Amino acid sequence: MKYRGPLLVSLLIICGILNAQNNADFLIGTYTRNTSATGIYTLRCNFDSLKTDIELSAANVDNPSFLAFSEDKNYVYAVNELGDSSFVSSFQFDKITGKLNFMNQVEAEGVDPCHLAVSDKHVITANYGSGSICVFKRQVDGSLSNVIQKITHTGSSINPERQQGAHVHEVVFSPDKQFVIVTDLGTDYVYSYRYDPNAEENVLIPFDSTKVKAGSGPRHLLFHPDGKLIYLLQELDGTLTTLSYNHGNFSKVAETTIVRKKDVETGAAEIILSPDGRFLYASNRGTANDITCFKIENDGSLTFIEQTFVLGIGPRNFAISNDGRYVLVGNQQCQIITIFKRDTDTGKLSETDMSVDVGSPVCILQY
Repeated sequence: MKYRGPLLVSLLIICGILNAQNNADFLIGTYTRNTSATGIYTLRCNFDSLKTDIELSAANVDNPSFLAFSEDKNYVYAVNELGDSSFVSSFQFDKITGKLNFMNQVEAEGVDPCHLAVSDKHVITANYGSGSICVFKRQVDGSLSNVIQKITHTGSSINPERQQGAHVHEVVFSPDKQFVIVTDLGTDYVYSYRYDPNAEENVLIPFDSTKVKAGSGPRHLLFHPDGKLIYLLQELDGTLTTLSYNHGNFSKVAETTIVRKKDVETGAAEIILSPDGRFLYASNRGTANDITCFKIENDGSLTFIEQTFVLGIGPRNFAISNDGRYVLVGNQQCQIITIFKRDTDTGKLSETDMSVDVGSPVCILQY
């Protein structure tokens, strides 16, 4: 056989790179109580070969329901959602192997933390049960301090079963990291707090708030790529509200809904953008068990495209692969992640033969 020298070596390197690009790696947060899950999982998908490989990365982590990376992805933080005795955990993360090295765990000082946001200096949690926000300092080694600030919301709204008190559901940094935006399902309010990363105590300072439709239950939100609009998903009735955003201030722009069928129970859950920012997706649990796709027009308005059955029950969380070609749906109730192919031009989803069994998936993050 003839020696082909540098050309052959170059081709082999290129083939290796292309093969690596076929893989997409994820971390999966779960509920471990009364399920088959035992902690946080790493998931590798090869979408071309339609193969998946899942393994436990951090065993014996109790109810690590929601996860968040540090900006450099060298650390992972998890809420341990355990009622009155909840915690927040920190891990060092190896992006090559997908392994987590447990660092420390601190008391949440809030009931049922369900979401968290990370900056260079702090981790901030949303505590659903106690309607509170807690701020933790990130130590030099990436581990967590005890709580340095706690803010508790008050109030209620018109749903007697779900809105008898405040229920903070999400905390999100503004694109410029100068504000933290907070949703409160129990009061039907969205709040903004000015963020001072150098403060020792009052890291969050109340700034503005806006009330949305009574009984709607604000759950999750995201920013338009230009940072001037917020899309807010409301859990209780499936409303999708567009808010203008200007340096911590809100005003309502438009309103639509993800409920497109008659006589369905609504449990709106997650809202995400496609990687190119052209499409918005929102999941609905209840009896709908679907994902709704909207096209984002040039003016930021939303045009309905389609609704897709998720082939499971309870789509609590879902993620779009970084290349935009696939969608992974974590079906909490039936303990399976279903995987769909995505048309990057139209935004539409189609079924694949790929799925992954994992106990009560709650959070899916690509790394």
